Amino acid sequence: MERREFLKMGIVTGAAVAVSAMPAMAEASYTEFTINECMKLTPQQMAENSGAVMESWKYIQRQAGSIKNPKLRKAVQEIIANPAPKLMSAVSGRKKDVYRKLENNGWLGGVSYDAFLPENGSSTKANQPFYTAPGSGYTSHHSYPGGLATHTALNVEMSLALYDNYAKIYGFNLDRDVVVAAQILHDLHKPWVFQWQKDGSSRNENKLAGTGEHHVLGVAESIVRGLPAEVCVAQACAHNHPGFTKDEEGPVRWLKAAAIIADVDPVKYGLLAADGKTLPLQRSMEAFVTHLGDHDWVLTVPAAKWLIPAMEEIAMQDYGMKKADLKSAKFHAFRNTVFSQATIMTLYHLMQKDGKEALRKQVHAIVKA
Repeated sequence: MERREFLKMGIVTGAAVAVSAMPAMAEASYTEFTINECMKLTPQQMAENSGAVMESWKYIQRQAGSIKNPKLRKAVQEIIANPAPKLMSAVSGRKKDVYRKLENNGWLGGVSYDAFLPENGSSTKANQPFYTAPGSGYTSHHSYPGGLATHTALNVEMSLALYDNYAKIYGFNLDRDVVVAAQILHDLHKPWVFQWQKDGSSRNENKLAGTGEHHVLGVAESIVRGLPAEVCVAQACAHNHPGFTKDEEGPVRWLKAAAIIADVDPVKYGLLAADGKTLPLQRSMEAFVTHLGDHDWVLTVPAAKWLIPAMEEIAMQDYGMKKADLKSAKFHAFRNTVFSQATIMTLYHLMQKDGKEALRKQVHAIVKA
């Protein structure tokens, strides 16, 4: 198949071709690209021609469609279809006041007023589709076009397994709608926060209220869009659980910061208990399941940190790159293409099981050396 035909296949055909090879990724047959061709690919083209990414995206859409509450289902579907920061409208005319309140609480970590919110925010149009965003910062987990989709799909699957197992072992059902909605939306503002840059890397993330800004901004977005309090609370708990006082301080802080951005009273909205010191009582099990479902990072963060240097080594040894190239658009296009097509986790598994030579062979099958 000619390369230009491969790029024209689009979402459905591209996904079908790659998915058939996913169980035996090391032996898969790929359309070869050259380094120059990699540099011409957009993040969207990379994502749309990845079987793993597009199957994950379709799975997320199916699960969003399985939400029974029609109002919640519509809200979740609208967000993932266009994750535009509508919170910009809520902040409009109040940004200085919002910044001051967050700064007075010590939640901005030295971030300047101008850098307080990610650039290029539009309340009507997302910076990029949900399915083209990376799953985290450029040196961390799922850091490739489509990484957010594969990360979210696995998290939803993990959360639903917990949902099923609670029913199987203990004989009761959690609120499936809350579990699905909170997990799908747990990283909803990564398309805004991790915008792709001209050199092929992604934007660096600031801290907000002691965690990555995407987290608080995502919770604020859900509040602005009027999602139920129990979904917002579970979403906030993705980064920590409320089981112990010290741990619960995180979700409480993030909900308070999100409420400031969204311009709501967190107690009246139902985000916090009457005293404003804890989550609503009794603490929901769905919040714990959302937190447990978001533990993909425990493996995927170190896997990325171990795999990226191996890719740098291959780039220099086999593709004629110099050390200076590793911070350039050339290397970024190379690694984005390889990672989006094969995924970091599949490549790390290959390297861990069969060694670096097997990894090298797989990379050669995607980008011609």
